Amino acid sequence: MEENQITLDNLEKGADNPAFSSVGEERLYEECDGPCGESKEEKRGEGKGRFSSYCRKALQPASKAKRFCKAHVKVLKRVLLGLLGVAYLCYFIAACWLNFQRALALVIMTAVVVFFICWSLFKKHCGAKVLLLLRPVWKGFQKVWPWLKWLLVVGHLGGLITWLALDNSRNPEQLISLAGFCFLVLFLFACSKHHGAVSWRAVSWGIALEFLFGLLVLRTTPGVQAFQWLGDQIQLFLGYTTAGSSFVFGEKLTEEVFAFQTLPIVVFFSCVMSILYYLGVMQWLIVKISWLLQVSMGTTPAETLSVAGNIFVGQTEAPLLIRPYLADMTRSEIHAVMTGGFSTIAGSVMGAYISFGIDAASLIAASVMAAPCALAMSKLVYPEVEESKFKGKASIRLSSGEEQNILEAASNGAAASVGLVANIAANLIAFLAVLEFINSALRWFGEMVDIKGLSFQVICSYVLMPVAFLMGADWADSPLVAELLGIKIFLNEFVAYQQLSTYKKNRLSGLEEWDGSRKQWISERAESITTFALCGFANLSSIGIMLGGLASMVPERKGDLASVVLRALLTGICVSMLNACLAGLLHVPTEVGDCVTFLGTANFSSTSYTMYMCCKQLFASSVLENGTLSFTGAWAGAAESMLCLTQCCGHYNHTSC
Repeated sequence: MEENQITLDNLEKGADNPAFSSVGEERLYEECDGPCGESKEEKRGEGKGRFSSYCRKALQPASKAKRFCKAHVKVLKRVLLGLLGVAYLCYFIAACWLNFQRALALVIMTAVVVFFICWSLFKKHCGAKVLLLLRPVWKGFQKVWPWLKWLLVVGHLGGLITWLALDNSRNPEQLISLAGFCFLVLFLFACSKHHGAVSWRAVSWGIALEFLFGLLVLRTTPGVQAFQWLGDQIQLFLGYTTAGSSFVFGEKLTEEVFAFQTLPIVVFFSCVMSILYYLGVMQWLIVKISWLLQVSMGTTPAETLSVAGNIFVGQTEAPLLIRPYLADMTRSEIHAVMTGGFSTIAGSVMGAYISFGIDAASLIAASVMAAPCALAMSKLVYPEVEESKFKGKASIRLSSGEEQNILEAASNGAAASVGLVANIAANLIAFLAVLEFINSALRWFGEMVDIKGLSFQVICSYVLMPVAFLMGADWADSPLVAELLGIKIFLNEFVAYQQLSTYKKNRLSGLEEWDGSRKQWISERAESITTFALCGFANLSSIGIMLGGLASMVPERKGDLASVVLRALLTGICVSMLNACLAGLLHVPTEVGDCVTFLGTANFSSTSYTMYMCCKQLFASSVLENGTLSFTGAWAGAAESMLCLTQCCGHYNHTSC
């Protein structure tokens, strides 16, 4: 028994207490039935020995259960998963049985998860056999591909041109966006570092994927409904922030003060993203998207993963996914990583923009469309001329978080957002103050030569007005769109989105379009174009953030980072504008509807955008001849025309009034 006693020497050498191991328990229990028991009685007394014996006997079933669980861990895991699967199946059937329409979202999510599980199992067990069977087909396809690809290109281009001509026959002004798209691509090609080394496969596939994503989101009924539903769910989800912020700051501050209304959303979203990273959901999504981009565009895994990650996270967080590989990346790959960061926004700040009233579906679509476009334009501006160490590599390993459990992940995500919130608040205070100072100085200089109202926004509206018009904004809306572009590029997109939300609120509240010579809002199409154009971190202040973030990861590449950052910034600005051009090209004008019925049943105590448009239509249909007022069109035979005109005149000014 002496060999089992614990001494200070044992503890220093790290010896374990045998009483707490399963083998030790059995040995001690057996020994205690013999002479050992007598020695125990002599040393500790009879009562104490019995108590120890009972404890050891009580621990025996637990030890056996522990050994059993370790030996059959796989079987138990499968049984547990099976029970959970059966429970979910019962819940799913009950939800569909009670109300299938209500459970439609659950059906779609379940179908997606089941599809990917089945695909994973199929690839694991049958993937190699299927590839072996298809090898002769693949060899035959490779033989005909050189001439087949040109046939497909010509066919797709012909079909695209025909579709665009027919689709925009009613709204030919939308073709201006197509001209703007072509101009921006040619401009970036003119700025290319190596014109002869451009990979046209990456460029063409990137543009094609961007167009397909845009077509799916903006034109197809399932795509529009899916992204609209997703946007609504995100808005509903972000609404839960109020529970925490109102408890901490109080309901009054949360409802009235911007900092307490918007910035807590960043904390909540950052916390949720951290949980999703811990669970592996974000890594799975990023890998799937990067696989699609890599296979189609022929880009390397490292740069593709970073750009795909930028759909969900910010310009300094996405490179962390490929941190071990940054030191060995070529200049072209570093340029692609930077362009991806400049071309998109982080999920956390997206929540803040949604809280402004910016359309959630448009923001999500802009982030998804920016990924292939950023890769394509990056390879157009800075083509690959070096030998990449990652070329031909099927995939790279994604790093995971260091959190031990989901609670630590949530806590770390919330804590990490504190710096971001402080950064946003500080930037807003600084940039708005600087903007006011610049405007004050410009007004002073303008007044010296009798130029009144000179400001930074006015200068931007004149300088960038042609760009705004080429993106598809009406000429009347172009100055305001150009003003927002200037704020985004020279200050930041946060301030620009805040101003855009003001224009949107003015439109939806039914204010008159013009207040004297000042335009109070922009059209719905111009709003959509501007939302896409502002969706990116490409501004002058982001240069320091990008260089600081990447240089801290690979300090030995500071020179290379500084040499490509300005090209990446220019490319990122143009990527957002290209997305805006597609939004303008694919925009579907909203029909006002039957204005006679609407105004006949409307409550004129408050105004709305629909009321403004219907009143505008009523004013246009009114004709004053020889002192007699008559109506044309749909209002000609309406009995309530005069009453509606009187009500409209109470809110809006027109010659008919």
